[in-house]
Amino acid sequence: MEVILYVGLLVAYFAVMILVGVRNSRSSRSVQGFVLGGRSVGPWLTAFAYGTSYFSAVIFIGYAGQFGWNFGIAATWIGIGNALIGSLLAWAILGRRTRVITQQLDSATMPDYFGKRFSDDKLKIAASVIIFIFLIPYTASLYKGLGSLFAMAFSIPYWVCIVIMAAVTAVYVLVGGYMATVWNDFIQGIIMLFGIVIIVAAVLLNQGGISQAIIDLSQISAGEQQGAYTSFFGPDLYGLIMVIILTSLGTWGLPQMVQKFYAIKSESSIKTGMIVSTIFALVVAGGCYFLGGFGRLFVSDVSVGYDTIVPTMLQKSLPVLLIALVLILVVSASMSTLSSLVMSSSSTITLDLIKGTKKKELSHRSQMFLIRLFVALFIAISAVIAILYDTFQLSFIAQMMGVSWGALAGAFLAPYLYSLYWKKTTKAACWVCFGFGVLMSVAALVISLTASSLPQAFLDCFLYRYVFKSSIYVGSWTMLLGFILVPVVSFFTKKPDQARLETLFQPFTQLSDAVETAVDEYLTKQPESVSKRPENSEDESID
Repeated sequence: MEVILYVGLLVAYFAVMILVGVRNSRSSRSVQGFVLGGRSVGPWLTAFAYGTSYFSAVIFIGYAGQFGWNFGIAATWIGIGNALIGSLLAWAILGRRTRVITQQLDSATMPDYFGKRFSDDKLKIAASVIIFIFLIPYTASLYKGLGSLFAMAFSIPYWVCIVIMAAVTAVYVLVGGYMATVWNDFIQGIIMLFGIVIIVAAVLLNQGGISQAIIDLSQISAGEQQGAYTSFFGPDLYGLIMVIILTSLGTWGLPQMVQKFYAIKSESSIKTGMIVSTIFALVVAGGCYFLGGFGRLFVSDVSVGYDTIVPTMLQKSLPVLLIALVLILVVSASMSTLSSLVMSSSSTITLDLIKGTKKKELSHRSQMFLIRLFVALFIAISAVIAILYDTFQLSFIAQMMGVSWGALAGAFLAPYLYSLYWKKTTKAACWVCFGFGVLMSVAALVISLTASSLPQAFLDCFLYRYVFKSSIYVGSWTMLLGFILVPVVSFFTKKPDQARLETLFQPFTQLSDAVETAVDEYLTKQPESVSKRPENSEDESID
């Protein structure tokens, strides 16, 4: 009877998703319509699309369990950081600038933005390649949280769940394009909002209420720290800060997140979208991490993996009907992020990599065919990778999933943000940051795969313990160091055409000049060895 209920709800849910795709098929007949919805998406739809792309099953099942286990209820700070930094500040700082400048440049993707902003097609191709390499394992990671949850509900093979979800997502994205994804994101977002509130309340009531749950959790010690899992910042403040930085600031450099600002209808919509997106993040992310903080009350051994913590909590706390709601919630979270990622990946490969190299030879019809082809291909590849990872427990794939977010944000965040505000940002600085982000991530991957054979002296050193020990640490430090690399490299390399940029920055002249002056003043106050500029630095690149 339970299985019939679960299957019935999922079938009804999938039918609605496909119907939304069919209803929006007209908007997907042009490239701009398929990729950006004709840049006419309202603030509520954009805000929900941003939020649902942000939070997937990886957050609800994987991260909530892992970070709740490691930090206790202090993991709630991660959700607060996601709301204030990853949503509120992201919309306030990136929203209007991104929409206005990308519209002036007529760019539909992040690589296209870099190529046109710095008049360098090679930069566009490099960004496309980075996205292609690192978005696929990131996409595959979306399926990781589904296996144990579906096994709990249906006792059916993991690969069957993946194939069904991938097929439904492919249908509505291929038919309806961007407008189908944002309308489905809106529906999925509503489910996530109400679902997480109900689930958190049900789990805590099962433990005698929030006060009793906190008292019980305080009795669990972290080594010699009694009550560490109910303390304000938990047992590992450094680790907590690194997670907040990566999961909050990192979204500023992810192409599938930034692209939401390209499509919003008007500048006046930014404020509404910012408020809605922040509230959504506070409820969903805050609720997920707060829930995960009580995982130790339900699970005493995580040797089988962090992904089992939240499903175990739910199985012990929820009635059948609420477990059905959880299934829909997790599938919603995964499908919304999956559709966003494949749209970003396919448009990047078609418009930037293929069309970018073939110039005007690619017709509109060919572009539409290739975008849809790559949507299907990306979904298929990511599903196969997820199945292989689960079947053979391939450590390489697991590590790739871990470094993907850091690699993308580390490569793109700093040059993207500076280029929106600072006219003297150079293409050389972009190249350096691209290379630095990828090299740091590859180094982290190699070190993690060979950690067991590395000398103990290296494993005990400061660099390993605080930078390379975790892909989270590496990603966070890569992003932060990018904020230093870009202005320093820009200071010593050939400046872009200022006359061209005056026109581009015209809507923001007053503010951009203030930021530019502040950066110049900061650099001129550095030690003479750094701040003394060669005479030809304004006109020539210094090798």
